[in-house]
Amino acid sequence: MKLYHHPLSGHSHRVRLFLSLLGIPHELVLVDLAKGAHKAPDFLKLNPFGQVPVLDDAGAIVTDSVAILVYLAKKLRRGDWLPEEPLAAAKVQKWLSVAAGEIAYGPAAARLITVFGAGFRADEVLARAHNVLRQINAELSGHPFIVAAVPTVADVALYSYIASAPEGNVDLSGYPHVRDWLARIEALPGFVEFQKTPVGLAA
Repeated sequence: MKLYHHPLSGHSHRVRLFLSLLGIPHELVLVDLAKGAHKAPDFLKLNPFGQVPVLDDAGAIVTDSVAILVYLAKKLRRGDWLPEEPLAAAKVQKWLSVAAGEIAYGPAAARLITVFGAGFRADEVLARAHNVLRQINAELSGHPFIVAAVPTVADVALYSYIASAPEGNVDLSGYPHVRDWLARIEALPGFVEFQKTPVGLAA
């Protein structure tokens, strides 16, 4: 498998992390966002939206980080990471939606301000970040991972931008269950770290 990625992209890290947790050999292909490589014609043939990550599985092209997580779990028949039972599957899907929604427009957006100079309003994205973190912290008070006692693709989808939230000036000190959850994910065999950037509270 070949993964087109950028090391500072949390969306890319989600997929790289899952590939590593599953022990899947893969080739990393750097897409230089600063030089506009994601808008180059060859890359747009892979993903017309001009976004990383992109997974090339022997010619089968999958785009969107959450879609790639689902693809990998389904292809490898990893029901432990993506359950088939209806209620458990619905719970995973809910948190995948949170990763694509509240996380993207909260802690991820806050980090985009400090790392990439994005033009979001800091007060708005910080408020959204803390709102979703309060909900996740409450959810994690009942079980070690976001859906149950074992990790799922939902945990992988949520991890990267929560772990890097301090880079966007999002203080995690008030969320003990979130911090314990981060540590549990980081202790999983095959864990691979998200590249740190010394900005925000992480400076």
